[in-house]
Order: sequence, then C-alpha cells, then structure tokens
Amino acid sequence: MMKRMIQGIGVLFGGVIGVQLFGSVNSGLSFMASSSANGFMQQSGSYYMSMVIGAICGFAFATVLAGPLEKRMRQGAERASSLPTGELLAGGAGLLGGLALAALLYPALSGLEGAWMLIPVALTVFLGYAGMQVGLSKRAEIGERLTAFMTERSAKPVRQDEESTYEEHKILDTSVIIDGRIADICKTGFIEGTLVIPEFVLEELQHIADSSDLLKRNRGRRGLDILNKIQKELDVKVLIYEGDMEDGEVDSKLVKLAKALHGKVVTNDFNLNKVCELQGVSVLNINDLANAVKPVVLPGEEIVVQVIKDGKEHGQGVAYLDDGTMIVVEGGRDYIGTTMEVLVTSVLQTSAGRMIFAKPKLLEKAQ
Repeated sequence: MMKRMIQGIGVLFGGVIGVQLFGSVNSGLSFMASSSANGFMQQSGSYYMSMVIGAICGFAFATVLAGPLEKRMRQGAERASSLPTGELLAGGAGLLGGLALAALLYPALSGLEGAWMLIPVALTVFLGYAGMQVGLSKRAEIGERLTAFMTERSAKPVRQDEESTYEEHKILDTSVIIDGRIADICKTGFIEGTLVIPEFVLEELQHIADSSDLLKRNRGRRGLDILNKIQKELDVKVLIYEGDMEDGEVDSKLVKLAKALHGKVVTNDFNLNKVCELQGVSVLNINDLANAVKPVVLPGEEIVVQVIKDGKEHGQGVAYLDDGTMIVVEGGRDYIGTTMEVLVTSVLQTSAGRMIFAKPKLLEKAQ
C-alpha cells in the first residue's frame, strides 16, 4: 500500500514537472501553429504529451525509490514508537513551529517560476527539521512544563470551590517507603493532599526487592507492601507519576520532579534532605517529625528504665525508652538486666536523634 502511494505521488509530481520543463517547447509549437486550422489540436497535444512523459518519468523514479523509502519510513515509525512521550511531544511542538514559520514565508516566495518553485518546498523541509531539532533539545524544559500542567489537571480536587495548590503534592522517596512509618502517619491524617509515587522510585524499589541479598530483598518487599497498604487501605489520594526526569540518580530526579510540580519531598534520608534545602525544595523529614513528637525529658526528672547492656565508657549502662531513645546511665553497668529509677542529668539533641544521660537514683540517695 505504501509503495502505491509513493508511486502515485511520483506520477503527480512528474506530470507537473513535465509540464514546466516542456512549457517553452509547447509555447513555440503553439505560436507556429497559430495560423493553421489545427493549431489548437497541436497545442493541446503537446501539452498532454509533456504531462504524460513527465508522469512516466516520475513513476519510474518513484518505483526505484519506493523500496528504500518504505524501509526508511518503517524504521522511522518504529523508532518514533520507542521514544518517550515527552520527546515525541517536544519534537512535534518544534516541528509545528517550523512549519508555521515556513507558512508565513511562503507568500514572499510564491511568485517563483520554473525550477525555483522547489525553493519553498526545500525551505519548508529545512524549517520543519530545524524546529524539530530545537524542540528535542528543549525536551526537558517542555516536558517539565507539560508534566506539571497535566499532573495538576489530573490531581485537581472534585469540588471546584476548593482552592488547589501545587504544595498539595507530597513526593515519596524510596527510603521513606521502606521505612514504613509513612503509612501510620497517613492513617492519622497528618499528611494532606496527594501522595506522588514516581515510577523511577517504583523501579528502584523493585530492583531492591529482587536483590540477591536477603536483607535488601526483605526491605524491598516491605516497601512494596507499604505502598499496597497505602493504596488499598488508607483514605489518601495516590498518584503514580509515569514520566521520567532525564538521566541521573534517583535523588536528583526527585528534586527535579519536586520543582516541576512545586511539591514537597517526603524522606528520611539526611543527604537528600540537605540537597533539597540547597536547591530550595520543601522537605518533610520523617525523622524530624519523630524527634519532634518524642516525650520531653528535662534534667532533674526521674524515669524508670531497664538497663540492658554496658556502654562505651567504663561503668556505663545503656537503656532505651519505648520510642527508642537511648539513655546512658552513669554507673549503670552493675545494674544490667534490672529495672530501676534513674535521675536525668542532661539531654543531648543531635541530627541522629536524642540522647539522655542519667544516673541511678540509688546513688543519688547514697550521696
């Protein structure tokens, strides 16, 4: 079918070019036969003869080129189908822009005759190709803007009277999904808006779940279970972002996506937190939230703990609160395995968490 179309186009263009090339000959014949009775027949015959000769040449030329052209077109279609949607949209936008510019320049070139009539065609092909190349070179910027627009439309609330903002998008990274506490936080209702789960995060999570290392495999499967729980059991909006943000690490893609959506990154990764802060991206750190809601313990308070192991320094014992806060008990090594009252002496807050220093209340009374 494609071969017949190419041949038909060759016949059409060949007939037009034949008329143009033999036009001068036709004019001479018409002038010589103008005094004779059969002048009109000679003029008509030479006109159609030129058209037939051009059509035959065009058909032969198109037949020779039909095979290679059909092969190239098939390869181009397969290549285009394998390209990401963002690149196709960017290339198409650039192509339309180049063709629009060619259409604006066509009136100035429409008066050309003879072989110069091919200049508008060549200019159209050149501007279309140049526009497509410019669009592909700007595909990242165009893709981000189109993604932000389409994601905003798809995540728009049902009620029209509610004001929607880009800040409603909470983008989850791999570490916070594996951690699992995000599901409990969503269950309490402290996370509002739409949870955005990028496809490249899902791919990394699946890669971890397929790891040969047992610990990594269990962590990856736990992350997938957490996502399944969030989607099916919790009353929160979940959006699976299927696009990609160019080549690069997952952390850099998260930052670019957060900029495109004007959203917030939800993580417990200390390094990603710092990168987001440097690039002006809002971050919700689960560890910061956990530290903020821990019970406040002040120096001088008495608490009951169980010393479970010895500390780094000589004579120290280590205990833990229910929320995992570590308590270093001075002189508590002799009380390992026992439950006792301790007196808080100081509290140290670090980026890794909170640490409490205390001493046994029995020693305080002995003094």
